[in-house]
Amino acid sequence: MNRLVYISLLCVILLNGCREPFNPDIDPTDLSVLVVEGYLDTQGIPSELKLSYTRNIQPDDSFSPTYPEADVYLRSEAGAEYPLTNKGLGIFEFAYDIPEDENYRLYISTNEGKSYTSDLIKPILTPDIIEVGFEKNELGAEVYLTTKGDENADDFLWTYEETYAFRPKISSSYRYDEELDDVVIRKEDERTNLCYRGGVSPDLILETSSRFENQYVFRQSITQILQDEERLSVRYSILISQKALDKEASEFWEILRKNTNDLGSIFSPLPSNIRGNIRSDQDSSEPVIGHVSLGTVKQKRLFIDVREVIPWRAQEPDYFDCFIDQDTVLIDRYRQAFGTGSFVPVVSIVLEGAYDPIGYRGALRRCTDCTLRGTNIKPDFWED
Repeated sequence: MNRLVYISLLCVILLNGCREPFNPDIDPTDLSVLVVEGYLDTQGIPSELKLSYTRNIQPDDSFSPTYPEADVYLRSEAGAEYPLTNKGLGIFEFAYDIPEDENYRLYISTNEGKSYTSDLIKPILTPDIIEVGFEKNELGAEVYLTTKGDENADDFLWTYEETYAFRPKISSSYRYDEELDDVVIRKEDERTNLCYRGGVSPDLILETSSRFENQYVFRQSITQILQDEERLSVRYSILISQKALDKEASEFWEILRKNTNDLGSIFSPLPSNIRGNIRSDQDSSEPVIGHVSLGTVKQKRLFIDVREVIPWRAQEPDYFDCFIDQDTVLIDRYRQAFGTGSFVPVVSIVLEGAYDPIGYRGALRRCTDCTLRGTNIKPDFWED
């Protein structure tokens, strides 16, 4: 027994003593590789091409992303050119309805004097999304879609954008007016009790329809929303984009998806051995990461209302310690209590038989003002 303990202890010491940081020997030229990502819609739906550079995989708090300044355009074999609009931060917008029976190349010319050209790209016609829905399960709500591939569209990529309405823990219709030195009712454009937030998800979802009978992809899972999440507290919207891919593009996005899952986000460091259909014009051996596809993008939107998931209740950690102060702020203390804006009037206190309040009870602004975490401007597509 003593010998076994001794051997075990020795192993622990050796294992801990042999742990050293791994610093891979990487050529410095590989630390700033051009990354090109994009699926350009051929029917006029605004779509984006993203240009960026890789970075050292070792963490560096001082790092800030860098994006190339460039001129980017698409050219058909017949010679028609379609310049992309530079939106800044490496994003270039494409919004053209172009012939889908032609082949194209993408051209990139950077302000550093480098140029890049894509392989010949053939547009792919993406089938329509048959259905988008959700199903309640033991975890929450699973959003899914159903579609069907064909002989021209076998591999699919799905991305999505989420938007949801939410309310603060404590609702207030009042604000302090410094000029009047009084509490007034908020105007409609000043409301802080209903807001919207969301964004484009970094998730990449891939599937091959030929794996299924008749290429029928039934109830493909898109995302899972936990039942206590704020996203389901008022009303939730998801816009799903479906894109058909050729085999080469599918392989590229699968590698990118795996690296995204491993490294945290699509903007994380990417290994430079991911290649695609973009080549350097000056140096064929220069590594370039990226793949550009052309095709139709099919979209479908789903709304989920809180009434559809009753009795689930959202638990937002930001509001756990929120409460209405039980002390009444009287009129002569309005400026002192509410003047800084960090404390907000919430409940008017009116004596029996009187009309005007003698004061207000308040709460912290972060508990009452949803504009600190979102916007009170309703999106154009929103349906109540």
